[in-house]
Amino acid sequence: MPTTAETHALLSDAHRRMTARDAAIVRAQVAVSEIAAPTGEEQRRAAWVARRFTALGLSDVRSDAAGNVIGRRRGARSGPAVAVCAHLDTVFPRGTTVRVRHDGVLLLGPGIGDNGRGLAAMLALAEEIDGVRLRTDRPIDFVATTGEEGTGDLRGAKAFFRSRDDVASAIALDGAGDERIVHRGLGSRRYRIVYRGPGGHSWAAFGVVNPVHAAGTAIAKLAAIIVPREPRTTLSVGRVGGGIAVNAIADEAWLEVDLRSTTVRMLDRYEREIRLAVRAAEIEENARRVAASPALSCAVEMIGDRPCGDVPADHPLVLSAIDATRLIGREPELATASTDANVPISLGVPAIAIGAGGRGGDAHTPGEWFDNTSGTVGLARALTIVVAAAGLA
Repeated sequence: MPTTAETHALLSDAHRRMTARDAAIVRAQVAVSEIAAPTGEEQRRAAWVARRFTALGLSDVRSDAAGNVIGRRRGARSGPAVAVCAHLDTVFPRGTTVRVRHDGVLLLGPGIGDNGRGLAAMLALAEEIDGVRLRTDRPIDFVATTGEEGTGDLRGAKAFFRSRDDVASAIALDGAGDERIVHRGLGSRRYRIVYRGPGGHSWAAFGVVNPVHAAGTAIAKLAAIIVPREPRTTLSVGRVGGGIAVNAIADEAWLEVDLRSTTVRMLDRYEREIRLAVRAAEIEENARRVAASPALSCAVEMIGDRPCGDVPADHPLVLSAIDATRLIGREPELATASTDANVPISLGVPAIAIGAGGRGGDAHTPGEWFDNTSGTVGLARALTIVVAAAGLA
């Protein structure tokens, strides 16, 4: 089996062909970015990708129950496949203007990098690995996933990888860049906590339980929890709300909590801490209520659960990505992040996430930008990593 360096050298013609198609790749990036795809509303963008998959001659092009679009490039032999993923959705809500503007060498537009670049790169790889000029040993599944951002909770990746037991490894293409190698999945659990009471007038009903007070007590208790620096763990209240008027005792108040860590052990531990804190706030508020008045109730709902895990830095997939990065003249950066790769990693499937070339910034803002200067270098890296994982036929 050739080394990554040998594979990279053998792909020199393929790298040149991709460079010659660079303008077309960027046009595809702009085109897909201009199709709105808020999380949960990826259908139009998914249909566009499905048509491209079909035009590229991928086999068994289909959508699954989660809305993922999947196409296969057959290998020289059957067996476990390499999955190449790029997420369809963006953080921008319905109604956001997604037109891409040119400003010198920059492309400006919501989602132009995250993940217009990843999707365009996936299509470029599917075109180059055509099964004729360039054929791999293992089959490759190209997967455009849904629900990667925010409250999507990695819905598409969960549906795809949890339904399969024949994936040898996975590479997620996410945004711009050509140096980072995400091999540690940052896990997160998100909770919506709701306190409910009878409500009433702030004067006439004073003394009944106050859900807003309970929420405030809970927030103070959560803020006082000390989390470890190693393994790094974070806990924060991201949103809070409740009540109908300044002169009314609310009948409901809520808060949303984000817990993150690189280990399941810490997620489990601090989930218990969260539940204890919100329950203590409920008990304290009930203890203050006037006699015979209704008690406060509390409900805790998990609204997000992103698994965590890591692929060792000395795993062949990570080492190959490191070598491929150095072969394009970049210094590799091993990183931790929350991406589609979290799911296969948590299932024991070797997986990484990488940028798809070029440079970008201001992601998740209307001013997001992409600079394609040396973008082909990142595409060459991605091709080498994928082909090294799938093997040359």
